Amino acid sequence: MTTLTEDTPRSSDNRAIGDEMIGFIVMAVLLAIVPLTGIYPFFVMQGLCFALMACAFNLLVGYGGLLSFGHAMFLGTAGYCSAHALKVWGLPPELGIVVGVIAAAGLGIVTGVVAIRRQGIYFAMITLALSQLLYFIYLQAPFTHGEDGIQGIPQGKMFGFLDLSDPITLYYVIMFGFLFGFLVIYRVINSPFGEVLKSIRENEQRAISLGYKTDHYKFMAYVLSGTLAGLAGSLKVFVAQNASLTDVHWTMSGEIVLMTLVGGLGTVFGPVVGAFVIIAMQQYLAGFGQWVTVIQGAIFVVCVLTFRRGVIGEIAHYFKRSL
Repeated sequence: MTTLTEDTPRSSDNRAIGDEMIGFIVMAVLLAIVPLTGIYPFFVMQGLCFALMACAFNLLVGYGGLLSFGHAMFLGTAGYCSAHALKVWGLPPELGIVVGVIAAAGLGIVTGVVAIRRQGIYFAMITLALSQLLYFIYLQAPFTHGEDGIQGIPQGKMFGFLDLSDPITLYYVIMFGFLFGFLVIYRVINSPFGEVLKSIRENEQRAISLGYKTDHYKFMAYVLSGTLAGLAGSLKVFVAQNASLTDVHWTMSGEIVLMTLVGGLGTVFGPVVGAFVIIAMQQYLAGFGQWVTVIQGAIFVVCVLTFRRGVIGEIAHYFKRSL
């Protein structure tokens, strides 16, 4: 009887991981056949960039319990640095991405030192303030070209033979970049580090009493989340071929929060679904002009009232209850 009681949680965890891996394989296959279906590639590539961004944000808030209102600063910083490296320095695409990711990681370290010792609303407000500070810096900085942004970014050839000006080649590069980032996040979530993060989210005082230096774990989660958000920003540069202030503004951080909540906070696939839902609304409701924001708000209210755990969260809860 004792053995059964001890093995049941472990078998349940193994089954959940198995289901998630099956879900990942299905997602990868569906993404791989997108060019064969006639779906507009630009829409899917844009969705993948924001899906990776939302997954990175979910790692911080969904598993670490740290709500950031300034995560757009990582997206925008990586975008600006990658764009500058590609257009001005003439670096190849792979090095341009590396420059953006390193810039986001460095920004995560600097801002993390300032923000990570705060909790709750104070942490959220500090990240928002830091993000807006960077927004005004980028507005005045010469290399960002102010409100005009960096336009006409060359896509180039990755590794010397992958021509990113070809839409299909670019799509698969973006897809593999997303899948790589997704797998990194998934591995972190299911590692001992991820388990400590979850314990900090649930009861930080108890984690401290067990001997964990919670500030160190939160700091590492913050830097990792910012770095992966930077990867999303660097990839987005190749899709949009520009870097602008929009990606640094606080409204972008709000959209990332919205994507995560709609899909399901603290779920593996929720941010991916939420990102595509929001991007699809922006794409197909563009004809309504300024009413898009109102419609999005109404849909968000309905989602919150109907799917309190998010779309994926409610589905997972239903099947768990059924079993």
